[in-house]
Amino acid sequence: MPKLTYPPTPTVDQTDDFHGTPVRDPYRWLEDVDSPETLAWVKAQNELTFGWLEQIPARERLARRLTSLWDYAKATAPFKRGGSYFQFRNTGLQNQDVLYVAESPTAAGRVLLDPNTLSDDGTAALNAFSISEDGRWLAYAISRSGSDWQDWHIRSVETGLDLPETLTWSKFSGAAWAKDGSGFYYGRYPAPADGETYQQANYNQQLAFHRLDTPQGEDTLVYARPDQPEWGFGAEVSDDGRYLLLTIWQGTDVRNRFFYKDLQENAAVVELVPNVEAAYNFVDNDGPLFYFQTDLDSPRGRLLSIDITQPEKSNWKTLIPESADVLESVRTIGGQFVALYMHDARHILRRFSMDGTPLGEIPLPGLGSILALTGRRRDEELFYTFSAYLAPSTVYRFDFKSGASELVFAPKIDFDFPAYETRQVFVPSKDGAKIPMFITHKKGLVYDGQNPTLLYGYGGFNVPYLPAFAVHYLAWLEMGAVFCVANLRGGNEYGEEWHKAGMLHNKQNVFDDFIACAEWLIAEKVTSTPKLSIEGRSNGGLLVGACMTQRPDLYGACLPIVGVMDMLRFHKFTIGWAWVSDYGCADDPEFFPTLYAYSPYHNLKPGTVYPPTLVLTGDHDDRVVPGHSFKFAAALQAAQAGDAPTLIRIQTKAGHGMGKPTAVLIQEWADIFAFLVRSLGMETASI
Repeated sequence: MPKLTYPPTPTVDQTDDFHGTPVRDPYRWLEDVDSPETLAWVKAQNELTFGWLEQIPARERLARRLTSLWDYAKATAPFKRGGSYFQFRNTGLQNQDVLYVAESPTAAGRVLLDPNTLSDDGTAALNAFSISEDGRWLAYAISRSGSDWQDWHIRSVETGLDLPETLTWSKFSGAAWAKDGSGFYYGRYPAPADGETYQQANYNQQLAFHRLDTPQGEDTLVYARPDQPEWGFGAEVSDDGRYLLLTIWQGTDVRNRFFYKDLQENAAVVELVPNVEAAYNFVDNDGPLFYFQTDLDSPRGRLLSIDITQPEKSNWKTLIPESADVLESVRTIGGQFVALYMHDARHILRRFSMDGTPLGEIPLPGLGSILALTGRRRDEELFYTFSAYLAPSTVYRFDFKSGASELVFAPKIDFDFPAYETRQVFVPSKDGAKIPMFITHKKGLVYDGQNPTLLYGYGGFNVPYLPAFAVHYLAWLEMGAVFCVANLRGGNEYGEEWHKAGMLHNKQNVFDDFIACAEWLIAEKVTSTPKLSIEGRSNGGLLVGACMTQRPDLYGACLPIVGVMDMLRFHKFTIGWAWVSDYGCADDPEFFPTLYAYSPYHNLKPGTVYPPTLVLTGDHDDRVVPGHSFKFAAALQAAQAGDAPTLIRIQTKAGHGMGKPTAVLIQEWADIFAFLVRSLGMETASI
């Protein structure tokens, strides 16, 4: 590949002092994403990147094949409110999924909300929603151009018409309806300063109650803690309507406080769990008896009951004890506890009576994951969506009376699924930890070191990555390529201990795990360095950035997407401060050396031969602000000593990824795969 000529990127004389260590930040000006200089830089970089991609013959073929694969009917697990069932569906290539209401789970029903009608280009997306208990009202939040900011609207389910009010400056919030349907509780923030909508740090969330048919200015402030600006409030109303339940979160810490308010008595908020010591996830209640899924003294999870009239810990009772598998979530459906477990990074569904007696499993169709589980305590049925790398999201109904599951919806895709296979291996990391990894490819594939391979990872924030279907990877598999997912430490595949082993000072373990999986694939001749590519998004973008700066010799191509690339300044923008619980903070002398040691932006070394790299971000990303990717790409282009391309693709009117229109996704993946086709020498690949 001939060496590219990159747009000139000026540097500035910016040096910061971190506890006596001077740190240069020559591309600080790119943090101002709306300045004329930055906008000109973005335009020049995109012209270079798209011009380079347009020269790849496979790009258009990939776009056509991805469009064909994507064009299949999709549906989610239905759920019931009042006497109606609600379900999201997509005919195939609709930019956004459409919400339907019907009289039965299999009825055609009618459209209740079609986000595709809210913008011409599909960039208005449904961010959150909630149906009132009686099924009469829909509260729905719309975000635009990929932003986390959401505006709440209220729609009549019967008429399909909206009430006049709009609730603004909400973020990281759902809507919790009062049982009488008079209104709902939601979280809001103070309006940001002019020009700082997508940059300003988000503090001081408030919990408000909105009464239907009133302007937002008349909303009731229910709870706020100006003395605790980092606290956020997840609100829920108990099924019996008596209690307002408050999950108090602080950043991305999996541990939380738990408060409640007796609505019947209009009492003060009670701090049931006043300290941060463990995760407490409210499940249900029988009057004053509250049920919680928790990892308190049980890193793999258990179910306990707390009588709020006798709240002392000595009175807490374990109903479902900790087991060898990780208890991910618990629901009360059909008068039972339905518990979702993880076993070696795949799901198992088990049932228990209300006193904790085991009632057996709900058999799943294979090795995969449950994407959605719906049902209420009084229902006689539940619905679940099952998915795997080679199993498109399929909806099943489980009948509690018969104890059997039946198929409700199965997608039909133009792809030869039986010709492919997925297997799981366990790879020893640098310190001997066994890292699960799923490998998917055509049956009978010969391991000769020549197979183009894409290795995906995340490894953080207690997030597990279980087998789940993503239609775009089918195009990758059809080219005779291999797709792998590594279940790295920092996630929750084996509980809180697995998470802690990949956070704070242990973050290097995550990179070591990923590198070990790459080395294993090469050693086993699944692939080789020139044929191996790596992908990660958000925290996974950090993963790719760290691994490519630590081992640039190991990969044939790198895809750091919407990544956290400046580990010394991430906490200064939007919700970045919330990640300190997983990363630590460079302002703290205890964590600065750790963060500085792996921060991708700060560990690029001029004169190094880096692999072909395509950085991707969105210009409206207010989760991981695009300045991270801008600065990293600029520094990478300046440091690159080899001829490999180091490009950045900046999607306009896009954010962190949620709600991205189908048409935009198809073109993005056509560009990603075209980049890999060229970088890994796949020009003759069958597409």
